[in-house]
Amino acid sequence: MTEQLNKRIFDELESLVLIDPHTHINPHSAASTTLADIMGYHYYTELAHSAGLAKESIEEPGIDPKEKVGRLVTQLGDLDNTIQLSWLMDICSEFFDFQDETITESNWEYLYDTAAEKMAQSDWEQQVLKQSGLERVFLTNDFDDPLEGFDTKLYIPCLRTDDLVFHLTKNETRERLGKATQVDIGCASTLREAIGELFEHFTSNGARACAISLPPDFSPVSVTADQVDSTVRSLFAGDDLNSEESKLVSQFVFWTLAEYCGVYRLPFDLMIGVNRRVYEAGVYQGQDLYDKRTSLIQYKELFNAFPKVTFPVSVLTSTSNQELVSYSWIFPNVVINGHWWYSNTPAFITFDCKSRLEAVPKTKLIGYYSDMYKLEFALPKFRMYRRVLANVLATDFVINRNWSEQRAIELGKLVLRGNVETIFSC
Repeated sequence: MTEQLNKRIFDELESLVLIDPHTHINPHSAASTTLADIMGYHYYTELAHSAGLAKESIEEPGIDPKEKVGRLVTQLGDLDNTIQLSWLMDICSEFFDFQDETITESNWEYLYDTAAEKMAQSDWEQQVLKQSGLERVFLTNDFDDPLEGFDTKLYIPCLRTDDLVFHLTKNETRERLGKATQVDIGCASTLREAIGELFEHFTSNGARACAISLPPDFSPVSVTADQVDSTVRSLFAGDDLNSEESKLVSQFVFWTLAEYCGVYRLPFDLMIGVNRRVYEAGVYQGQDLYDKRTSLIQYKELFNAFPKVTFPVSVLTSTSNQELVSYSWIFPNVVINGHWWYSNTPAFITFDCKSRLEAVPKTKLIGYYSDMYKLEFALPKFRMYRRVLANVLATDFVINRNWSEQRAIELGKLVLRGNVETIFSC
């Protein structure tokens, strides 16, 4: 009976057309062109490297896409227990009619050629969107992205601000900012003006969010223009800053971003807790890890100072998840967002999903985002989440709390799509 209930709820959730609220899709090349685009996803390269495949074999300069896939295939047998490989198998079966149980050295070339033929079809991108049940896809745009040459109603811009906050001390970043805004920046006031120009550009092109990834030791505090003006003048005059001065500039820029989110009514996505380049010898995008120093108490001043700004927050551990649940329980402007990165496996999703659904107002839960780089990954990733969600709704709500099946389904639809529409005004 429970299994049948799970399936009925899952089938209802599977039929729902979705908006994906956080991806790294390039709207000018959204779908894959070869199997190398899919198997080059960092999950596969980092797992293959972890299992013994040399980084040099994966990242050899000028390597042919087919050769790269062949090399990765040699390591897939060690990965067939992982949920990430199940995503790959789902993609191959759903999009390329691949029927074999595993990808091996004897069948991968046929799969590669079949996939290439399908991907070469002129409407491949539209096929993937339709089969995946995707209506709109949020992007992650550099602050100087012109936002031209793509449909911003399908691919929704999002202002990504990591470079502004953490890399403004680089001459290249300052030059990009000046070029993008046409503001002659030389002081704190003109820096604020330039950031305002970015918000004007993005919102006029349909942006629905501002976003940033934050390290464990970052603490947002209010820094006024007067407090940082002399430091900003030195920076834009070409002087080197010490660590404390750099920190002050970062805090000023971050606080300014939050202020403009309030002015332009944009949610400010916070992805909290990543240490960059922990494994320095790792493959591309396979170097970053979390640690347990992260605490949302570092964000109390921010959450208190901007009650009208919505902060969708992503964290990386179940320990942090419990804290996030508590903050969203108390703060009206803190929203729980997805199951991010190292928490994006069914075991962690199940635990975190249960605690969120039983403790936080249902209108404050953004169930899932794909974080994908290519469109083909939306289908297996959202399917994984929907399976977990269906099981939690069936067991914890229908069976344990005597909810009707339809009531549980409506909760699932709210978490999967309804809240995305409401929170991001789309």
